[in-house]
Amino acid sequence: MFRIRLVLIGMVSIAVLGALLLPHLGALVGETHAATDAAQRTPVLVELFTSEGCSDCPPADALLEKLDRSQPVSGAELIVLSEHVDYWNDIGWKDPFSSHEYSERQGAYAGSFGLNSVYTPQMVVDGRIQLVGSDERGAIQAIENATKAEKIPVSLSSIHFEGEKIALHRETGPSPSSIAERFANVLLAIADESDQSSVTRGENAGRTLKHIAVREILCESERWIGPATFLRM
Repeated sequence: MFRIRLVLIGMVSIAVLGALLLPHLGALVGETHAATDAAQRTPVLVELFTSEGCSDCPPADALLEKLDRSQPVSGAELIVLSEHVDYWNDIGWKDPFSSHEYSERQGAYAGSFGLNSVYTPQMVVDGRIQLVGSDERGAIQAIENATKAEKIPVSLSSIHFEGEKIALHRETGPSPSSIAERFANVLLAIADESDQSSVTRGENAGRTLKHIAVREILCESERWIGPATFLRM
């Protein structure tokens, strides 16, 4: 079965306020899955900026999959995204999953973190903490810290297809008292469950690279944190 992920991200500036993962296409066509345990955990978004042209990236790709599969931090529901940048594409191998949009997103993070440049692999946890993408100990610590932050509850429901479009119901809870803003960029990401490539050139020539939650689409819905909204994309 072709599997996709839906991730809803509430953002004020760069800081992530909330996210909910629907793990595969079955949820889109009406299958019911028990989610009680996940609902009791704090969602934490883990973004990995990576490239198939970078020899340091495969260990980070493997770590992202490990974090997703094992969910190692008690009390955290990890939502992971692989975001393949395009600035490695002229160095021997063009990453088929790359997009300049992801490079721009990483550049925006670099500005918010006060970094002089971007790099791969880079992991960003909840939009607030950045680290080398293969640093497992640092990732665990960042995730543990992220579970302590106040977040706006975000949920998706009534998800179904309307022709070639996906229609869904999005709802957010009240803004925490510690957050003064009442407006936010609400982003919906669609990602493949998994992908792989047989790389023939560049630093990873001869390797078969596997990726998880490869982001394909990111659309902005609206800028108001408040009651329910029905979205189509």
